[in-house]
Amino acid sequence: MLRFKSLGSGSSGNATVVEAGSGAHVKRVLIDCGLKPKMLMERLGLAGLAVQQLDAIFITHEHSDHIGCARQLAVRHRTPVWMSAGTHLAAGERASESDFDGMLRLAQDGICIELGELQITPFTVPHDAREPLQLSCSDGNRKLGVLTDLGHATPHVLAYLAGCHALLLECNHDADMLAAGPYPAFLKQRVGGRFGHLSNLDAAQIAKSLNHAGLNRVIAAHLSRQNNRPELARDAVALALGRAQADIGVATQDDGCDWISV
Repeated sequence: MLRFKSLGSGSSGNATVVEAGSGAHVKRVLIDCGLKPKMLMERLGLAGLAVQQLDAIFITHEHSDHIGCARQLAVRHRTPVWMSAGTHLAAGERASESDFDGMLRLAQDGICIELGELQITPFTVPHDAREPLQLSCSDGNRKLGVLTDLGHATPHVLAYLAGCHALLLECNHDADMLAAGPYPAFLKQRVGGRFGHLSNLDAAQIAKSLNHAGLNRVIAAHLSRQNNRPELARDAVALALGRAQADIGVATQDDGCDWISV
């Protein structure tokens, strides 16, 4: 069985658990460590997990709301931490010891990482980071796409997400709210640019491109507190998919989302 749970999603910190397998053979990866350590432990506990049950950490890129406490977690609990070579270089001083005390593993575009029944395949995305990666996750039967922190979807991105049964999909901002909001002009340009973050309409178009009979769950993620509202994200994606708004979930900053079976 393949399932996932966001522990928190937004500019204040991101973390998602994905697991596959059953019984003693379950394998789990924590995608991003952007929450503060105490909060991360608390939310893992609320998810019914201890940090020792994580088999790997995957860092999508070096921004602080994603890399966060990755080194601390990896070194203290001897958990392998995967990231691209570019992300590792860009982390710079935040990485301190260069190899995360022996726990560093380098991920590459298109190269599958196998953790028992859990297979995670990184792919490059257009974002204002050194070498950002997002993921498709599979148990060999079902497929989850994790797609946040990118400015637009390239054919490369869409190819890696084809056939997904569930999507954790960035719906960062409503374009009108961003334009009228309090951000300075340079930040509005960055967020709304082709290497920034997806608007609701961008996300809706991606969902429409990936829609098929087997796409069962779409969870809107990384919503801006200042420039979006959950109902706007749900409306845009639901309309694109021809589904009811209630069929589209939201991963929030404060609570993430419930466990979802893919």
